[in-house]
Amino acid sequence: MSSASKPDYPPLALLSDDRLVALHSAIRDWQLTHGSLIKIGNWDDEDNIRARPIGTSIFPTLFPRSRFEEARQLQKDYNELYAAVAEDDTWLAEVLRDMLVSDPFAKALWSVHLKAKEAGYIQPLTMGIFRSDYMLHQQPVSAIDPSPGLAIKQVEFNTMSCAGGTHASIVNTMHHHLTATGLYTTPPTPPNPIHPSALPTTSTISNLVFALATAHAAYGPPKTALATATAILMPVQPFNINICDERPLEYGLWARAPPIPCHRVDFPTDFLARTTRAETGELLFYPPHSTQPVEVSVAYMRAGYDAGEHDEEGMEARVRIETSRAIKCPSVLGQLAGFKKVQQALAGAGVLERFLLSGNKGRVERIRGTFAPMYPLDETEVGLWARGQARRIETAGRYVLKPSLEGGGHNVYRGDIPEFLERAPEAEWRNWVLMEMIEPPKLRNVLLSAVGVHEGGVVSELGIFGTCIWKKRKGGGAEIVENKQAGWSFKTKADSVDEMSVVKGYGCFDTPCLVEDLL
Repeated sequence: MSSASKPDYPPLALLSDDRLVALHSAIRDWQLTHGSLIKIGNWDDEDNIRARPIGTSIFPTLFPRSRFEEARQLQKDYNELYAAVAEDDTWLAEVLRDMLVSDPFAKALWSVHLKAKEAGYIQPLTMGIFRSDYMLHQQPVSAIDPSPGLAIKQVEFNTMSCAGGTHASIVNTMHHHLTATGLYTTPPTPPNPIHPSALPTTSTISNLVFALATAHAAYGPPKTALATATAILMPVQPFNINICDERPLEYGLWARAPPIPCHRVDFPTDFLARTTRAETGELLFYPPHSTQPVEVSVAYMRAGYDAGEHDEEGMEARVRIETSRAIKCPSVLGQLAGFKKVQQALAGAGVLERFLLSGNKGRVERIRGTFAPMYPLDETEVGLWARGQARRIETAGRYVLKPSLEGGGHNVYRGDIPEFLERAPEAEWRNWVLMEMIEPPKLRNVLLSAVGVHEGGVVSELGIFGTCIWKKRKGGGAEIVENKQAGWSFKTKADSVDEMSVVKGYGCFDTPCLVEDLL
């Protein structure tokens, strides 16, 4: 395909106003009938439920097939890498050294780890549901490489409460449905790239359910006579707005043959009220409808990723989970492994080789090739250089400043960085990472979101899900038990918007329309 910025994609000029109205209507009806929604409103009004459609694209967005396949093929290696990182608390302590002094969130999580380590970890198995997010980067022309190409560069690696799998699956199925109905059909000249073979499918919901079921099976039968059954427990945030992404995983577990019980519990207050830890370490949960406890096989965290959740109650809840026999998804060390400081440190010389012991040089270089340049803001030589780049308005425009927080909306971009650092205490600068901006190609689409309709330039982000179960080796490191690539999500935002979080309204779920070439 020729340049994606040409006006023939998306094919607005070839679609009548009536067709566009029909597309808009069909999308909204699909979202309403398939639960592609964000819950909003007053939780005290039990007679009404208020929700809004989640942001979505009208058309799939162009994406190079080769880069899509590259991202998918890398995921199992990334799973292995982060499993190994999560089992190396000595290395994590060194990488997070500054944050463990000055960042309350890192201090809280590390304190949970130290208390659990002192008590003695009793569950050798750990589970990871991961998501590696990439953007396309347009390589500049150079004397070495005179032909600019598109590479995938990692935005971040998520190890905690990886959301979006359900929403991505629903929107992907919707785009396939709209293709089948002929609503995207246009005259044959110029060619329209939207056809079934160009739209990949994702089975993220079933893959995540299968992974949780596998961990549940690995736990085995109850270990204490206090319970006669096991169950997966999903700690969630109170007043949860993203239930449409979480609930289908729960439903999928109950729908298996035989059913796998999965219970939700608000974190941390209800969790503390409804759980106990047996003397032999089993985590027992008392469902609201029963006086008989179930033994928790897997604690699947969909809460605990905000600093504010780790008050005295939150810390007590996390320690109870970490010191229990339940398989953690993630463990507190797995959560710390997802910090941006870790992402930056992994790019250091020889670091990947430390963790990918069984890897060959080729796969190490493939992973390293996805790294965007990242710098600390500490007192090292490179940190002082990065501080200079970040504080000068004439150079700050090339960067984004990132904290180690989840959920979107926390980054500081380009020209806002110098003023932000001027206001922030210098002792806290070391908690941030300075990353060079990724330069995506120029693409266009039409987006529907809570802020209205956007028609124009867009930027997309490809997320690859991975699931992994590993066993801690006695001598250190991670022995992989299960390792799978588990589907994908695809999100698109207006190119004038910096953040991508769909739940917070910045971006839209989408489907890649795979083409051979964008340039």
